[in-house]
Amino acid sequence: MSRLSAIIAASSGNAKGIAWMFLTGLLFVFVTGAVRHLGSSMHPVQLAFLRYAIALIFLLPVILREIRNYRSRTRRYGLHAARGLLHAIGVMLWFYAMAHIPVAEVTALGFTAPIFATIGAALFLGERLYMRRIGAVIFGFAGAMVILRPGLQVIELGAIAQLCAAPLFAASLLISKKLTETEHNSTIVAVMGIFVTLALLPPALYFWRSPTIEEMIWLFAVAGLATLGHLTMTQAFRCAEITALQPVSFLQLVWATLLGFYVFGEEPDFWTWVGGGIIVTSATYIAHREARARSKDGRGGD
Repeated sequence: MSRLSAIIAASSGNAKGIAWMFLTGLLFVFVTGAVRHLGSSMHPVQLAFLRYAIALIFLLPVILREIRNYRSRTRRYGLHAARGLLHAIGVMLWFYAMAHIPVAEVTALGFTAPIFATIGAALFLGERLYMRRIGAVIFGFAGAMVILRPGLQVIELGAIAQLCAAPLFAASLLISKKLTETEHNSTIVAVMGIFVTLALLPPALYFWRSPTIEEMIWLFAVAGLATLGHLTMTQAFRCAEITALQPVSFLQLVWATLLGFYVFGEEPDFWTWVGGGIIVTSATYIAHREARARSKDGRGGD
């Protein structure tokens, strides 16, 4: 009975986590559209800095709470700082990609992050990489190569930037999952915002120009929606395992494609669809194998 209760509880948690992740995907697609709009006139680094700096306004109550409780709580600030630095670099690369390549291509290449997360979980969290999962990882990278088609076309710098951002976001995701063991959702988001803002400040000052009132309105919308998205994503991680959440996150590719087509007039080419499908299939398979391995109570995998 105890095992049955555990299975029911896990299923309920996964259902809640999937719902939170679905909402997260919608929020991030709205953020993507706003960033795409702003990226045509503002340098990506300054745009990334302002997005996080403004978000600190929304997170001010949490930040003040952290300051008041600094001496009474043990915080894993080393992990927070590492995540902030990795995320800051990834954000700069992502903002650059958003300004230079179609939204669908950015999103499709971004789905290599779960593949990097699988590798990272094996290297840093002690999870085993079975042969079929290794094959799925290779298959996923093949999908990225289909989109990029090296040797057959000139690879856009934006595509390279997004492909480099993916492992950084994967590392950030793994650290976030680790932090949910001891930290509150709002704390994880707020402390990351502080570290990312500090890391982005020097390069942003180099490219600085005064934003217009209209740009500031858009930036407040981006910061608000992105902050809410990180909160809902962290709540999803708290409710469910990462592997149970990955398949629903792939709906972002559908939303992003529709956004790019109807709002920005971007029609993804045939190879973006093929490569994106390969990546999604690979990451879905990884999630499926991880879920099955955990259901066997440690009896091993394939």
